[in-house]
Amino acid sequence: MKFGLMYEIPVPRPWNDRSAYDAFENTLRQIELADRLGFHSVWTVEHHFLGDYSHSSAPEALYGAIAARTRNIRIGHGVRLLPFPYNHPVRAAEAAATIDIISNGRLEFGTGRSGTRIELEGFGINPSDTRPMWEEALDVIMGCWTEETFSWEGEYFKIPPRGVVPKPLQAPHPPLWGASSSSDSHELMGEKGIGLLSFSVASGPETLVKRFGRYRDGIRRAKPVGKYVNEQIATFTQVHCAETTEDAYAEAGPRFGWYVQESLKKIAELGDWKDGTQLGSYEYAKRLLGGVDLNTLDFDYLLKNDAVIVGNPDQCVEMAKRYEAVGTDLLLCLVQPYDIPHEKVMKSIELLGTHVLPEFS
Repeated sequence: MKFGLMYEIPVPRPWNDRSAYDAFENTLRQIELADRLGFHSVWTVEHHFLGDYSHSSAPEALYGAIAARTRNIRIGHGVRLLPFPYNHPVRAAEAAATIDIISNGRLEFGTGRSGTRIELEGFGINPSDTRPMWEEALDVIMGCWTEETFSWEGEYFKIPPRGVVPKPLQAPHPPLWGASSSSDSHELMGEKGIGLLSFSVASGPETLVKRFGRYRDGIRRAKPVGKYVNEQIATFTQVHCAETTEDAYAEAGPRFGWYVQESLKKIAELGDWKDGTQLGSYEYAKRLLGGVDLNTLDFDYLLKNDAVIVGNPDQCVEMAKRYEAVGTDLLLCLVQPYDIPHEKVMKSIELLGTHVLPEFS
């Protein structure tokens, strides 16, 4: 099993004129350290309008800085939003190819549909259109990358014959991944022959077995959207390592609970909007969680349900082994869910790189 870092780029309030700069600079320094320690990859989200939760609205710009400041770590869209007008697929293809070139072939191209009301509504996107638009946009991107002259006549996009440049450095194209949080979409990613980015919040590793099984079922009958099948499984969890268990809990505990509650609240806002129930995000989240109150999903809940990796190096190794045992190929470690001090995140990455990664080599 390989290890990657995962980032939302949170910028906690109250803000000053250096808050965003500090968040991005700290992230870059952490990634530089991970590059030296042998982490496989770094992935960031694409989010819009989410305040202190995420400032990662232009990941392609950030990836240019990562490419310039690192040598080996791979750079992953986790994910590039494909519904329009988030990103036109031709522009997405051009930007991704450019990143692949300037990073010397280190791009991992993950895509997704978006899952919050504030973002979809802000861009005027009908949530019912996101799946077919994502599928069509992915086909367009493949054409842009692999055909000298490309044209398209589809439901959402019409493109006259054009030569799209540049082409990616990796041949025939960078590895393709798709984001999923439901069992059905896990299977869909397999059917499309693309890598799985399994984003299940507040779930222990063993709860992922059935979803991974559905992905493998899809892979067996895959009709690849790309030129080859990428059948890797990546999943994410919050991770914090410290010299002692007590330090790890104190440094990460409140932040881990905050992240899970904020994430599920945003997911619930979309469901409430789509269903027109007007329950409000907390009540809708409770329904989604089978009666569990959103406010109870605190650090104690996450520990009890083995939904985070936190503790000393030995504890982190033990928990990571469980992800490997259920079939995880790439573990995405969300190391900065909110406001853990930069020096504590750096120490966590150092401990993971020197004590945990070697146990999986």
